[in-house]
Amino acid sequence: MALTPRQKEVLDFLVEFSETHGYSPSFEEIAGGVGLASLATVHKHITALEQKGYLRRRFNESRSIEISQDYKREERERLRPNRPAPEVPLLGRIAAGAPVEAINNPEVLDFADFSADSNTFALQVRGDSMIDDHIMSGDYVLVQRTSEVRDGEIVVALVDGVETTLKRIYREEAGVVIRLQPANAAMEPIRVSADQVQIQGRLLAVLRKYR
Repeated sequence: MALTPRQKEVLDFLVEFSETHGYSPSFEEIAGGVGLASLATVHKHITALEQKGYLRRRFNESRSIEISQDYKREERERLRPNRPAPEVPLLGRIAAGAPVEAINNPEVLDFADFSADSNTFALQVRGDSMIDDHIMSGDYVLVQRTSEVRDGEIVVALVDGVETTLKRIYREEAGVVIRLQPANAAMEPIRVSADQVQIQGRLLAVLRKYR
């Protein structure tokens, strides 16, 4: 049965976590891994995936989620290194300032740098906190799943295990305090203790659709 984008994200997180750790994640870890604020929402997605046959749960056992072996095989096949990467013809350059000569260029733009990595995921932006970095509400961001980031990078951060936000990160007071800095002069930064923040990834690219 077909999956919604959110169900696919939850299922892929379950596969990656299980293969990395050797056991399935808790509901809290699922919520943190995919940016869900409510454990009830996690339960709803897990139940839907179970009803569609993508996983099953053993009752009265913790960490009891088992992913369908058929789905695991499909994912391994999809992510094989020799799988052709998405390509788009690159026909030249276009001026955004003074006009330049248009030249037909027989190149292709290869998206393998983004799409071939199983640690890459997408999120849709809601809100205007990063508009000065040209990230608008409705844009899609591609994110590399990692907790190792440098000061000044744009990151996906989970605050207090509840709210996921896209901000630039800065460590202050010898790393005890984390400042999540918006790119909007009208907004104040978020300052929290380091133990209140879980870094879920760093920004790779921004995609915008105009229709």
